[in-house]
Amino acid sequence: MTLRETINQDVKTAMKAKETKKRDALRLLVSACKQIEIDERKELSDDDVIAIIQKQVKSRNDSIVQYVNGGREELAQIERDEIAFYMPYLPAQLSDEALTNAVKSVIEKVGATTMKDMGKVMGMASKELAGKADGKRINVCVKALLG
Repeated sequence: MTLRETINQDVKTAMKAKETKKRDALRLLVSACKQIEIDERKELSDDDVIAIIQKQVKSRNDSIVQYVNGGREELAQIERDEIAFYMPYLPAQLSDEALTNAVKSVIEKVGATTMKDMGKVMGMASKELAGKADGKRINVCVKALLG
């Protein structure tokens, strides 16, 4: 069963269980997937769906920061709840130690020695670690190792 089918099945399950928050959050995800399919006229792979989920999570995290800064904790909590519904569909995130080891490996492959090589390292690391680590975490790790 594809990731997209799993999400659709979970929407039905949430509807039957009368879990309105989960149903609505997953419907937003299904809608985002359908929009990409229509815009790009292609069938989405599991990797495409994971990328969409990551984009939604990032968007929600950005909204949380804005809501907290604006003193709207109730809206920030809604965003946190939606993120919690999306996380089970994402691959497990790398621990800090595993991320550091993976970035060290990329640095060795590229032959990077200074911050001038950061672009090469980020490009390769982002491809290799797609879905396993957030771009911000990768960036911080690369800066720590090269700086």
